[in-house]
Amino acid sequence: MRITRIHQETVKQEQDPADLSLLEPLLEKYRGKKGSLIPLLQGAQEIYGYIPWNVFERISDATGLKLSDLYGVATFYAQFRLHPVGKNIIKVCHGTACHVQNANTITDSLKEALNVKDGETTPDGLFTLESVACLGCCSLAPVMMVAGEVFGKLTGKEAVRIIRDIRIKENN
Repeated sequence: MRITRIHQETVKQEQDPADLSLLEPLLEKYRGKKGSLIPLLQGAQEIYGYIPWNVFERISDATGLKLSDLYGVATFYAQFRLHPVGKNIIKVCHGTACHVQNANTITDSLKEALNVKDGETTPDGLFTLESVACLGCCSLAPVMMVAGEVFGKLTGKEAVRIIRDIRIKENN
């Protein structure tokens, strides 16, 4: 898989500034504590759902850590998000068991039904589609997880039906 670098200016221009007052209790909790970089990033993501650029800047100002160090850690670990995600994150497992059970068909069916690429969010902000390495449900392969709920022994059609049902519930 080829990794594409995200240029800092692109990230800054695409985002509205986040309300930094929400971050202050987290910064106070870790003020002066060594080894707090990852907990700070995790906490910020918990507050905002992702890590907005101005949050990186505020954490840098408060801790004295370089922006490049913060951004380097956030882009190294897959747990951190630099862009807003949908209300429901769809994780399609592509581990060995799911791969041999045709997980690609599930991902392709969802991409077509949602009209998004892997890693993208639907325009209505309801779904984000992600391929993941393993969900640990090998006996249920192929598997997807939506908002923490596991769906197994799937076909592409079943996966699309599940997403349609969730959309209907969300719109009612």
